[in-house]
Amino acid sequence: MLQTTKRPDSPVSIIGAGIAGAWQALLFAQAGHAVTLHERGDEAMTDATSHWAGGMLAPYCEAEVAEPIISRLGLRSLHIWRRELPDTPFNGSLVVAHPRERNDFERFARMTEDHRRLDAAGLAELEPSLEGRFRDALFFPAEGHVEPRRVLPQLHERIRAAGGTIKFCSDVSATDLAKDSDGIVIDCRGLGARDEKPELRGVKGEMILIETDEVQLARPVRLIHPRWPLYVIPRADNLFMLGATSIEAEDTGVSVRSALELLGAAYTVHPAFGEARIVEFGSGLRPAFPDNLPRIGIHGRKISVNGLYRHGFLLAPALAELTLAYVERGQIDNEVMQCR
Repeated sequence: MLQTTKRPDSPVSIIGAGIAGAWQALLFAQAGHAVTLHERGDEAMTDATSHWAGGMLAPYCEAEVAEPIISRLGLRSLHIWRRELPDTPFNGSLVVAHPRERNDFERFARMTEDHRRLDAAGLAELEPSLEGRFRDALFFPAEGHVEPRRVLPQLHERIRAAGGTIKFCSDVSATDLAKDSDGIVIDCRGLGARDEKPELRGVKGEMILIETDEVQLARPVRLIHPRWPLYVIPRADNLFMLGATSIEAEDTGVSVRSALELLGAAYTVHPAFGEARIVEFGSGLRPAFPDNLPRIGIHGRKISVNGLYRHGFLLAPALAELTLAYVERGQIDNEVMQCR
């Protein structure tokens, strides 16, 4: 086990400035550690998985298919998001379905909690743009969402304000950093860590960004779909992100089939989406272990945080808190941590 006698200002090197690494860097810097965050890409972070993420903070909705640990860590993360970025929108989220998916909608309701059922009038009051579109909905009031491309720079700025250093275009290895420093090295490279964790795989998530001023939404809307739930996530400047596929493939394009299904499903949410302007297609590869669960691996002074799968923005704050608790107090979370 790692010794817990290190000074609060002991150096911590973190590799990967995406959502996992950014939260690690922020919490360690705030705790008084001398943090250096290394990122092999440039400051735009366009090659990072986080660039293509939905940014939904929805632990209650995810309980429909995810293991209980995702809900546990996700609920803790909601608290940390509120504490550290109080402007984070916590307007809740909505789940809707068309009549042909009624059975799946009811199953979703049974598998999840902390929601309330809205009738058509209640849905229209909450989201006027959806008036007359669905006969009812599930409203999860405690959930939130962030815009990844806006919030990640905010986190980077918070890291610097807390005394941390960020080095972009810095392609370093955890092994070399561990050799050159007497501090802690935290590897948050995602799929880049397959040189040490070959069991990682990439799960493709595709997205489409569209623009229209004919629809206004204050919160994500999840449409029950025969193959996957469609997310319509509001962004600033009349933009909406459409997702979220989970495809066992490691190419980085958007297939015609996926594009047709995403756009078609969005049109059924609101016909005005049919006249929206397509701004961008893209996809990211989420790092996942065979069981699709996150893992904090501990090997001496080297720590790896990986396997966040579809839940990067939801889980990253809680995982950073666990890592910090281990380094400073030797605290172990047996569901997440592996020591060797």
